[in-house]
Amino acid sequence: MSSNKRPMSPHLQVYRPQLTSVLSITHRITGVALSAGLVVVVAWLLALAAGAEAFDNLNSLLATPLGLALLMAWSLAMFYHLLNGIRHLCWDAGLLLDLRGAYASGWVVVAGALVLTALVWGVAL
Repeated sequence: MSSNKRPMSPHLQVYRPQLTSVLSITHRITGVALSAGLVVVVAWLLALAAGAEAFDNLNSLLATPLGLALLMAWSLAMFYHLLNGIRHLCWDAGLLLDLRGAYASGWVVVAGALVLTALVWGVAL
């Protein structure tokens, strides 16, 4: 048996974060956020079915600054996840697989998610 004291594999501190790895992790996080946000959608539908008073109470809760911030974050997660899913479909079709294409499409996804969120909330507010 070797007495080598080196680690079996490199630690995360050795690697510099790359756009592709950050976007991959963000895609997973937004998937979880979308699932958690569905609880609010279900609560909204239940309040709608429960009557006008329950619906107005939930709408007033969602209209608070914290509620609006959560809804904006949820819509940003939705647009990011959607656009990154389209990016993955392009990869499945054999497109944008080179390093330049992967980085360009990654920045398009980030910019597109921000622009779409701003457009939706600019119209909504």
